[in-house]
Amino acid sequence: MDLKSFNWRKIQGYLDPQAAEDLNTFLEKLPQTAGNTGLIAAGIAWGAAGAIGLYTAVQIQSLTELRAELQDMQALKPSVPRLRDAPVSQSALADFTKILERTYPGLTFRQTGASIQITARNIGLYGTFREAVGHVQNGGTGWRVAVERMCVGRECDREPLGALLRINQVSVDAPS
Repeated sequence: MDLKSFNWRKIQGYLDPQAAEDLNTFLEKLPQTAGNTGLIAAGIAWGAAGAIGLYTAVQIQSLTELRAELQDMQALKPSVPRLRDAPVSQSALADFTKILERTYPGLTFRQTGASIQITARNIGLYGTFREAVGHVQNGGTGWRVAVERMCVGRECDREPLGALLRINQVSVDAPS
């Protein structure tokens, strides 16, 4: 719509003092033309609409305050890095197993995947077995060693000392 093509005279007719008098006359004659029942129904509808509007305004204000509070809480929440476990490379574990075999000659070491199995045929090698498990626990930088199975003495199936240790490399991811 263009401002030049707008009919300004029509607005001037609504602002005329006679227009206010016409509106007053219309409102005075409304009960006779519409009837009391129609006016009551219209009043109830307008009252219900007003109540719904007021309720909606209060709820929107409450929701706005809650959202601001939530944003403040999220601003205070620290960003925490994530820890992620990945299996240690096969070659690094194979090299480490060879070092263990040379260091602890009475024990048997088997590497399967990201796990090392330590066994001993004699209960007298318990001290050496304990030291070997500790060596694996402190084996590499960033290693997380989980004991999957460990048995000593009568608990063991074949050999009196046994441990299965799963080794993962811990990496720290940037916070999201």
